Amino acid sequence: MKNLARHFYKRLRFKLSANNSWIFMGYYRYFYKPAKGSTSDLLDRYSRLIGENFTVFQVGANDGITHDPIHKFIKRDNWNGVLLEPQKQVYDEYLRHIYKKNKGIVTLNAAVGFEDGEYNLYKVGFTDERWATGLASFDKSVLESSFENGYVQEQAKKHGIEVPEAPEDQISVEKIASLSPKTILRTYNIDIIHLLQIDVEGFDFEVIKMFDVAKTKPGMIIFESSHLSEEDYKDCLQHLESNGYITKKRGRNSVALGEQHQELLDFFS
Repeated sequence: MKNLARHFYKRLRFKLSANNSWIFMGYYRYFYKPAKGSTSDLLDRYSRLIGENFTVFQVGANDGITHDPIHKFIKRDNWNGVLLEPQKQVYDEYLRHIYKKNKGIVTLNAAVGFEDGEYNLYKVGFTDERWATGLASFDKSVLESSFENGYVQEQAKKHGIEVPEAPEDQISVEKIASLSPKTILRTYNIDIIHLLQIDVEGFDFEVIKMFDVAKTKPGMIIFESSHLSEEDYKDCLQHLESNGYITKKRGRNSVALGEQHQELLDFFS
């Protein structure tokens, strides 16, 4: 019964958002108030500060709404930008539909790479539930750790799914087309990135390096830092700070702010 209620709510919320329903839009425009000092509070302030023509580049958009920190702001404030999701089933069933009425948003079934080409994407091989697709990673060891620490088994049990005993049935691999940030920015005539939003299960630092932030200078970068090793996280912060960013870790994510937005410094104090 609980799973049925969860699926019903997810489908209803998705439908309301995809259709830009007055119920969905009205709530976020007139009633929504993020918790003070939260990342959502920061994004709310930042979006209002930039105003029209806010441009986002999201890497790892998944279904576009579940556990997505920027979805409500894209919808509420009519952001522009490019959103990428490499998993074909997730892209076809969800992402391309949820933004079909947002003319300023381009969705792509692709990953980002240093060059245009291909990557291997490692996925939970026995279910396409949202909790499972959210674990897909270009780093196989990150996904393997979710099996080793029991997270996959816990989620599978919660959703009434049996985990196969054979390791080859637990993890599948999918060949994914990749495009370089340079190709995407040139193709869609993007000359400014207000927000670079990254959630790629342990590959986040690599994505930041791909964007050559010294040149592209995103105004803000939000990335999932919980899967980075201590050494990689330290190197990532050093890389960002050497390019003029101040950073703050909050929960599973970290936020980096460029020097051009002094009005938001209190979040980092």
